[in-house]
Amino acid sequence: MSFKIVEQATPRLNRCELSVPGSSPKLFEKAAAGDADVIFLDLEDAVAPDDKADARKNIIQALNDIDWGNKTMSVRINGLDTHYMYRDVVDVVEQGGERLDLIMIPKVGTAADVYAVDMMVTQIETAIGRKKRIGFEMIIETALGMQNIHEIAAASPRNESLHFGVADYAASTKARTTQIGGPNPAYAVLTDPDDAGGREVHWGDMWHYAIARMVVAARANGLRPIDGPFGDFSDDDGYKAQANRAAVLGCEGKWAIHPKQIPLANEVYTPSAAEVDKAKRILAAMDEAQKAGKGAVALDGRLIDIASIRQAEALVKQAELIG
Repeated sequence: MSFKIVEQATPRLNRCELSVPGSSPKLFEKAAAGDADVIFLDLEDAVAPDDKADARKNIIQALNDIDWGNKTMSVRINGLDTHYMYRDVVDVVEQGGERLDLIMIPKVGTAADVYAVDMMVTQIETAIGRKKRIGFEMIIETALGMQNIHEIAAASPRNESLHFGVADYAASTKARTTQIGGPNPAYAVLTDPDDAGGREVHWGDMWHYAIARMVVAARANGLRPIDGPFGDFSDDDGYKAQANRAAVLGCEGKWAIHPKQIPLANEVYTPSAAEVDKAKRILAAMDEAQKAGKGAVALDGRLIDIASIRQAEALVKQAELIG
């Protein structure tokens, strides 16, 4: 291990993060009663310009009046390039009460963007005597943000998670797609002809690089990597396939833009009983090995070592958070 110790962000269950427009207060109670681990009340893309001020008032009232249970509560502010952002931060932090856990910063392009919001939030927290420090979620959804992702991830001790905003990222990079997440039939490889001249088409994951890079930046800075939206909420299989690909790469959770996607995300990002049992067996086997002075041991015909312990500990800890 490196001499540098990576400090981990505040541990939170983040399997499913539900987006709820601030301009639709009728949805708040339903979201509070649902099974999403994190809810972000949105002031940005889901809210029309003429509705921004009312949406801000709705969110402030909801944070103070609704029983959100043990959910983590976040508010997505407007971008730093708009005149709505400063009022979002000031009003929500000053009036939103202690129930606010996180601020989601959209379209982060540079570390200075995070610094600017950090400065505002720090001053407000100090002025009002807030007891609980607000954390930051940052959406990487532009080419500029992806270029500077490592500096962004390290920009503030408030940082907790990085999110991949696939739609705006596609627009920023001028990707040839109009879908929000998911595969593209043109992103494929064609095999060489077989003996009969037949060839097969194998689709690829056009978002693999972006998500993998986000995961590295997040984990190198102790943050949670979260996959963003999947636009076709009628396609359960497509949603689960994208969620599984992101999970395999290291993501801890995924957005839901519709309540029906919540159980799908929870299913994908909840370790099975068999996985948890195996992780516990690994820890037990390694404990016995260490007592015997061994650095590695075989379990079920496979070598396990110190790295296996770290993987097993992470899985068991996640299961404990869910429990």
